[in-house]
Amino acid sequence: MLISIVLPAKNEALAIGETVSKIRTFYKDAEIIVVDDGSTDRTALLAKNADACVVSHPYSKGNGAAIKTGARAAAGDIIVFMDADGQHDPQDITLLLEKIEQGYDLVVGARQKGSQASVGRGVANKFYNHLASYMTGHQVEDLTSGFRAVKADKFREFLYLLPNGFSYPTTSTMAFFRAGYSVAYVPIHAAKRQGNSHIHPLKDSIRFFLIIFKIGTLYSPLKLFLPIALLLFLTATGWYIYTLQEFSRFTNMSALLYTGSIMVFLLGLISEQITALMYKGE
Repeated sequence: MLISIVLPAKNEALAIGETVSKIRTFYKDAEIIVVDDGSTDRTALLAKNADACVVSHPYSKGNGAAIKTGARAAAGDIIVFMDADGQHDPQDITLLLEKIEQGYDLVVGARQKGSQASVGRGVANKFYNHLASYMTGHQVEDLTSGFRAVKADKFREFLYLLPNGFSYPTTSTMAFFRAGYSVAYVPIHAAKRQGNSHIHPLKDSIRFFLIIFKIGTLYSPLKLFLPIALLLFLTATGWYIYTLQEFSRFTNMSALLYTGSIMVFLLGLISEQITALMYKGE
């Protein structure tokens, strides 16, 4: 099978040439596609000089948009996505492909201890993994890893779901679970990136918070909304019992909490139906 290796890149001149050369050393016959996401440095030129096929965006559209461009341009039966900044070891591609050959549809390189860029991101990713495992009923070892191999035809089914920003790994993983495709993880070590990260802690803290809700809405929203509705219902009941014993009356706060519980539950039901429609025909 033809293997296509897609590297989204934005201002990665420090690492792109070496990264492509290393990949070519191990995979001489692979199709290597570098998607230049509106770089203002020599990323595109260095990638071409290293024998990669370069597809350029006229302006920066985002990491997810680069992934979609690469997936559309790839001719391979299997697409491997990896970072262009030198974090991922090309030798680990073999580990991913071995799992694909065993019948899996999506294989993710799970970063081991010491591979996270910061303590904060490590804690956030661990929380996402636990939440995603709860939502799917399967062990999710690394929800946000960008190093993954996937069967091209199945990945393209979900291109319309993928955001243009950084959360494409979350979206694609949850979509594969929701569609009933087989997902596997293999342990990898991610090295320190070359150059500056494109992630901004303050702005992206909001993005990480939204990922939590995306995890739910992409798989089974009711599993996310139901515990919240139940918590509100129990709080309302507890407050009602307290006010009934102390003041012998039903308060507005209890009414508000009961109403909120019902609204959250109904919102979960509606979201569940919308999610089902998103995957209709898949």
